[in-house]
Amino acid sequence: MFLSCLPLPGIGCCCPFPGPPKLAPRPALCLEVMSAPGKIIMIRHGQSAANADTSIYNRVPDYRIPLTPLGVGQARAAGEEVRRQLDGRPVCVYVSPYLRAYQTLEALNLGPLVERVIEEPRLREQDWANFQIAGDIEDQKELRNAYGHFFYRFREGESGSDVYDRISSFMETLYRHWSKPNYAPNALFVTHGLTMRLFCMRWFHWSVEYFESLNNPDNAEVRTLLRTDWGKYELDKPFTQWEDRRVDETVLDAPPMVF
Repeated sequence: MFLSCLPLPGIGCCCPFPGPPKLAPRPALCLEVMSAPGKIIMIRHGQSAANADTSIYNRVPDYRIPLTPLGVGQARAAGEEVRRQLDGRPVCVYVSPYLRAYQTLEALNLGPLVERVIEEPRLREQDWANFQIAGDIEDQKELRNAYGHFFYRFREGESGSDVYDRISSFMETLYRHWSKPNYAPNALFVTHGLTMRLFCMRWFHWSVEYFESLNNPDNAEVRTLLRTDWGKYELDKPFTQWEDRRVDETVLDAPPMVF
């Protein structure tokens, strides 16, 4: 694993230090693990009934919300891309316990390529509430926009930083799985948009400020971490941004708050 240095005054360092410290860009994570997969493929679930009509949240538990017919079609189309990436090689699947994630996995139609399916609760959606009251959630969304998506915690729910912490725990499990000599040559996460972004944030050591600038992937959109010949992983395509920020930006670079 490569580590970059954070410049500190008075300490010998390869980074210059005039002015405030900057978060040094980190190279893509390198794993020296015997059976680390060649590809880590992530897919967001297809369109759910809640994506089409948010009022369903106040009468159906979030984890029981199904895909729409459009969402099933999106997942089937994404399955063609996933099968193309797998190129006939087996895959170990980690799936969120939510119904829409399982239905997405089913619609991918990976057949005998799936070596094993592991239900992984740490890949679940960010918890917003139990049954959501529409007006209250909209008010909280406004508060989140003002406070920051990473740190704002929903009442009866989680903050983005809470999801980040459980993703960190999940990564430790992955490392243990990859230490086994018979691990599949590919891994697939069937999960949720925020979870995908936070996994990449944790994996590539992105800053909070950079994470805040990223858009959610579309329904059934795929991102892949590709292992290079020298053991590092690189993201096949970046997430789009709603605001232009660099990977190394920190809170020191943010506009000052008005008190």
